Amino acid sequence: MKTTFDYAKYADNCVKCAKCIPTCTIYQVNRDETTTPRGFIHLLTALQDGTLELDKNAKAIFESCFLCTSCVSVCPSKVPTEQLIENARAEIAKKFGIAWFKRVAFYLLKHRTLLDISAKLGFVFKSCGFAAATGGMRARFSIPMMKKGRLLPSLAAKSFLATYPEKMDFGGEKTVAIFIGCMANYAYTGVGDSLLYLLRTLKINALIPKDQLCCGAPSYFTGDLENTKWLIKYNIEYFELFIDTVEAVLIPEATCSSMIIHDWARVLEGEEEWVARSKRITAKCFIASKWLCDQTDIAARLAANGKRSVSVTYHDPCHAAKTQGVSKEPRALLGNYTIVEMSDPTSCCGFGGITIQTERFSLAQAVGKNKAAMIAETGAEMISAECSACRVQIGEALNRYGATQRFAHPLELAARALKEAADA
Repeated sequence: MKTTFDYAKYADNCVKCAKCIPTCTIYQVNRDETTTPRGFIHLLTALQDGTLELDKNAKAIFESCFLCTSCVSVCPSKVPTEQLIENARAEIAKKFGIAWFKRVAFYLLKHRTLLDISAKLGFVFKSCGFAAATGGMRARFSIPMMKKGRLLPSLAAKSFLATYPEKMDFGGEKTVAIFIGCMANYAYTGVGDSLLYLLRTLKINALIPKDQLCCGAPSYFTGDLENTKWLIKYNIEYFELFIDTVEAVLIPEATCSSMIIHDWARVLEGEEEWVARSKRITAKCFIASKWLCDQTDIAARLAANGKRSVSVTYHDPCHAAKTQGVSKEPRALLGNYTIVEMSDPTSCCGFGGITIQTERFSLAQAVGKNKAAMIAETGAEMISAECSACRVQIGEALNRYGATQRFAHPLELAARALKEAADA
């Protein structure tokens, strides 16, 4: 099967120096040259010239990449390996189709009302017995595509978007919009609560667009470009209604912010009008910690409160540190805590997307085990990361391997510190 994408154009830049191999997440598991960045590139060029058939074996290989971009961050030629694999996954989706449960999930992500109902049912399901053994905090149960007895996040009784009015006046001259992300909307609602508390403290008004939909990352990383483009264009049209009235769009999620800021225009390549429209939106989009640290005095306010007795270790999400260069900002939000750095905070946690978390979960488990051990070695009381996907993966890994650290988003910890200071 010859492909329509020109992999060779990029592959020719690979000098086979192997700097990428020690950083590669899947290589840490497989120790196989096939599943290294240069191995992927070799196979992709073979796919292009027709010497490699896109069969189920090739499909499994290309779906084993975590898309962590570690290889790109160290590549002297900046070969965009993850982009090449994303294109390969689109070819895979065309040939093999998309699993039924992914199609259901992507359909729900396009229909907020149905997703709200599903989340409500999920909360009721959790409340009817599965949360009892975990004090109502988390539920361990099996669903058809996850038969591992996984530790999954509890769904909130009420989503973030349903909790607050669309406009919140905190007495300021500036207004920012919030793109909350699906996990923070339905499960980790404390993230949005904390962001609003910080904005209130800073006297920055908040706009919470009620009809925002998924950023498109889950379908994009799976190869479903049709659903991805639909979601991107919908959000662009919706955000155009208010983008001129806000200073910025704050996104408290590494994956969502990276998808919007870096991948929207890439997905729309060839549709120049839509590319231009997307860039008009994304010019005002920021991962929350970066905008707060660059545009407000939040770091100074936190530093003035002194240290708390709690120690925290910080994990750098791949879609923050590697694709956006955001690393020091979330640590600044943890200024009231004693930060104990783990041995390799930028190593991938092993989430890897829907396919890794369902059909290739043994790979996520292997990477998670290493990350959990790394976290445990710090002796820190808490683990923090500006990413709900990392939170899901790290929470499961910590639980499975007996570590005791509790997880909190840096926004949650910053808001907690300010509240404690105000109450003192």
